[in-house]
Amino acid sequence: MPADLAVIGLGHLGLPLAQAAVTAGIDTVGYDPDPRPYAELRAGRSPVEGALTASEVRRMLSGGFRPTTDAAELGRVRTAVICSPTPLGPDRTVDLTALGDAARALASRLRPHTTVLLESAVPPGTSETFLRPLLEEGSGLVAGRDFHLACSPGRLDPGNRTRTLGNTPKVIGGLTPACTESAAAFYGRLTDKVVRARGPREAEMTKVLETNFRHVNIALVNEMAVLCHDLGVDFWDVIRCAETKPFGFQPFRPGPGVGGHGVPVDPGCPPHGGRTSGHPLRMVSLAQEINDRMPSYVIQRCATLLNEHGKSVRGARVLLLGVTYKPDTADQEAAPAREIATRLMDMGAQIGFHDPHVLDWRVRERPVPRADSLYEAAAAADLTVLLQQHRTYDLQGLAVKAQLLLDTRGATPAGAAHRL
Repeated sequence: MPADLAVIGLGHLGLPLAQAAVTAGIDTVGYDPDPRPYAELRAGRSPVEGALTASEVRRMLSGGFRPTTDAAELGRVRTAVICSPTPLGPDRTVDLTALGDAARALASRLRPHTTVLLESAVPPGTSETFLRPLLEEGSGLVAGRDFHLACSPGRLDPGNRTRTLGNTPKVIGGLTPACTESAAAFYGRLTDKVVRARGPREAEMTKVLETNFRHVNIALVNEMAVLCHDLGVDFWDVIRCAETKPFGFQPFRPGPGVGGHGVPVDPGCPPHGGRTSGHPLRMVSLAQEINDRMPSYVIQRCATLLNEHGKSVRGARVLLLGVTYKPDTADQEAAPAREIATRLMDMGAQIGFHDPHVLDWRVRERPVPRADSLYEAAAAADLTVLLQQHRTYDLQGLAVKAQLLLDTRGATPAGAAHRL
């Protein structure tokens, strides 16, 4: 059965896009070569933690959404949006394997006049030098003449119920002006505002700037948090004061590490064409180095606190609170909790966890005991570590119950706990 839209990749980008399209009355098919998302969706469950609720999935299905593993469905749509994952590889360059597979699956079925959109986070130039050749070679069609090609990087904020796809401006950069307008016509059905970039490279670089802006600023406050602890300065009070400045300052807050789907990218090192003629972003590399050190710093603070109270990490009962990368969601993508738990276990600690959004948590494929009664578990633990500030946590009550509480988010009242 033909559809207006195919969403390729049913992950943290694709699922919310498909939901918005179905809500807007667009006949939508969701394609993923992995059978797991198909099975989960057909059963009325979200295959991605924190992306959609079960009731939202059921509403999508009742609204006509059709998940599939059959690539033949891609040849029956007017618009195809590629939302394939593009994680960092071992060499810290973006892995385009899934994007390439999606492009080849679409190319062999691509029809004239189709609009192809790329939402995956990619280095600048990917749409033109990686995606375009795959689509043209596999279809025999020419981008910009026979079909439209544009990039519109995802801007979703998981768990944010205020900022949705509908009220978040959508940046679009097409291969030609006609490509841009075709993309704008599609996204205009889903969002209140469309922002036209000069081309796909500008749209791709917008995502790089937004992601690196976050990482660089978090690295700055992480480094200052370590310095202020050594100097005996309450850095959380410093932030409180600084954010009263009505210009030239935007508050960021330190934490135990940086998680999430947006990874820092050095566009001087694209995976598909070697190093560019430009300069590598040294500040981004340094920011990543600083942020990568934060789990180790948390472990150091844990060991120091236990030692100051006459206890060793080995054999200590440590309770980790909040194992997701963001508050009030179940999304664990790149959350620092797993690395912190792993290192504590290597040092001989007995690890337990509590998270209102996560019922089962595994480290090294082994289940970590989940606390049923939060206050009782905190009272029994030698050290409780707040890694994520979920809204349901009564931090003042926890500070009273816990033997030792290390707050890595600065969420507890001043003087109620040891803060990062």
